[in-house]
Amino acid sequence: MAAENNQLNLNTPIHDFRLPATDGKEYSPSDFSDADILVIIFMCNHCPYVKAVISRFVKLQKEYYDKGVRFLGINSNDDEGYPEDSFEKMKEYYKEWKMNFPYLRDKTQEVARKFEAICTPDIYVYNKNRILKYRGRLDDNRNDESQVTSHDLKDAIDGLLSGKENIENQKTSIGCSIKWINK
Repeated sequence: MAAENNQLNLNTPIHDFRLPATDGKEYSPSDFSDADILVIIFMCNHCPYVKAVISRFVKLQKEYYDKGVRFLGINSNDDEGYPEDSFEKMKEYYKEWKMNFPYLRDKTQEVARKFEAICTPDIYVYNKNRILKYRGRLDDNRNDESQVTSHDLKDAIDGLLSGKENIENQKTSIGCSIKWINK
């Protein structure tokens, strides 16, 4: 089922967390304190919206790494109802897509709830002070990269790197809804 994120939490500070990653380490936002920009992407393995654009995230991290931008992927999906999103499958996905940024597991879904994440991908961009300045889509064409005319995430990153603090005309991200655990 497709879902759309909201942008009600713009200009709020980042929530702290520490989560395990597919590389065997644990990560927290403070581990990236030297980065000028931190991009957090709530994503998963099975979502067709994520599969359509994962290579673009990898390209952007490669392009912006030396400019002080760090990406983090977080999978918060229920892996009992969606076994393709298990931690073991995340490790396979990480290798398959040659991901160049940490891919974290939020098994309890506490982090997704703190961030008010809605869909996959749900993209958050934090400035040096770790204030949310962008929450929106990657671009305007998930199906065909050659047809992209609006590079929303790239433009937001460029704006922040050039000192712009208010990113205008943010378009919401659309993707699969996060698969919440039934309690």
